[in-house]
Amino acid sequence: MIGNRFVLTVFTVALLALFAAVSTAAHMDKVPRMSKETLKEMLHSPDVVILDIRIGIDWNASEFKIQGSERRDPRQLDTWKDQLDKEKTVVVYCA
Repeated sequence: MIGNRFVLTVFTVALLALFAAVSTAAHMDKVPRMSKETLKEMLHSPDVVILDIRIGIDWNASEFKIQGSERRDPRQLDTWKDQLDKEKTVVVYCA
């Protein structure tokens, strides 16, 4: 028999995941998107910073990385977000 505390924990985690998905989807239209062709044209521009925010396992396992990108840990966003040059175009990718 599954205890009430376990069921409550699972329900809470599911509810938080649902809330995160809904709030992320609500803001998706506010995030500018860029095609890979546009990014390809901008790759060598000094005015562009490309951040790869895949977590370690995904980053290490991938053979595909954008040339010149900087890897940043998304779990440490508060540590590095204020270090970004606000005068540059910042491109963030995780796939």
